[in-house]
Amino acid sequence: MRIGELARRAGVSTRALRYYEQQGLLPARRSTNGYREYEESDLKLVTEIRSLLTVGFTLEDARPFVECLRSGHGSGGACPESVEVYRRKITEIDDQIRTLLERRAEVAAQLAEACPGCALRTGGTR
Repeated sequence: MRIGELARRAGVSTRALRYYEQQGLLPARRSTNGYREYEESDLKLVTEIRSLLTVGFTLEDARPFVECLRSGHGSGGACPESVEVYRRKITEIDDQIRTLLERRAEVAAQLAEACPGCALRTGGTR
């Protein structure tokens, strides 16, 4: 399939596909007329990349998942290198949660000091 069809089916721009190619995440095959040609397996690669980006992974984080799929695994997360990226990302998220909880406590303390008796709303309500 050509780049436009892959982009449409994957729900991404052709620019994104060219960028993934430039970064070495998507194979660059050319037909005799110079058009980029993609296989069905490339759709799975792009879907995996997009899925990872959506939840906060970087393109570099996605590399082991893409390599895992390219090596024939049914899932990009099936390889030890991908599992390690998952673990690292969970640690990063836990650190971010911890930081946010500390900030929240600081802001709540400032509110209590600035407005004694003001009720602190919870659960994101306004």
